[in-house]
Amino acid sequence: MFVLLLMPALALLVMDLGANPVETITHHTGDWALRILLLTLAITPLRKLTGWREWVRLRRMFGLYSFFYVLLHLLTYLVLDRELRIGGVWEDIIERPYITIGFTAFLMLIPLAVTSTDGMVRRLGRNWARLHMLVYPATLCAVLHFLWLVKADLREPLAYMGLFALLMLLRAPIPLWRKSR
Repeated sequence: MFVLLLMPALALLVMDLGANPVETITHHTGDWALRILLLTLAITPLRKLTGWREWVRLRRMFGLYSFFYVLLHLLTYLVLDRELRIGGVWEDIIERPYITIGFTAFLMLIPLAVTSTDGMVRRLGRNWARLHMLVYPATLCAVLHFLWLVKADLREPLAYMGLFALLMLLRAPIPLWRKSR
C-alpha cells in the first residue's frame, strides 16, 4: 500500500507536464491529496459495511499520504508558482476565496499529521480523537477549494462534494434511512 500511494508522486517524474507544467503539477498533487483524504474518510464506513477490521490499520497511512500530497500541492504553489514571494502569497490568500479556504484546510491538517504517531495517540488520550475530528471540516474546506477553483466544468468537484456528503451521512449516529425503535 505504501508504494501504491507513492505512485501518483512518482508519475510526475515520467508524465507529460504539457505547456504549463506548474499548473499540471499543482492540479495533480491537489487531486491526489483530495482523493486520498476522501479515501481516509471512507475507512470507517468500509469497515462497517464489510466487517473487515483491517481497513482501520490503513487509515493512518492514508491520512499521512494525503498530507504529503497537500504539502506537495502547497510547495508547488509557493515555490514554483509564487517563487517564494510571500507578499504575493498573502495577497492571494486575502483576495482569492479558493486559496483562503485551501490554506485553511492545510492549517487544519497540520496538527493531524503531527499527532499521528503512536506516542502522540498515547499522550493525548481521548483528546486525540477530538483533535482528529478536524478532518471533517478540513475535508469540507478541501472540497470547497476545488469547487471554487473550477471555472467551467463542475462535474468532478461536485462528485467529490457528493462523495463527502455520502461519507458524512454514513457516519450519522442514527442512519436517516432506518426507523428508530
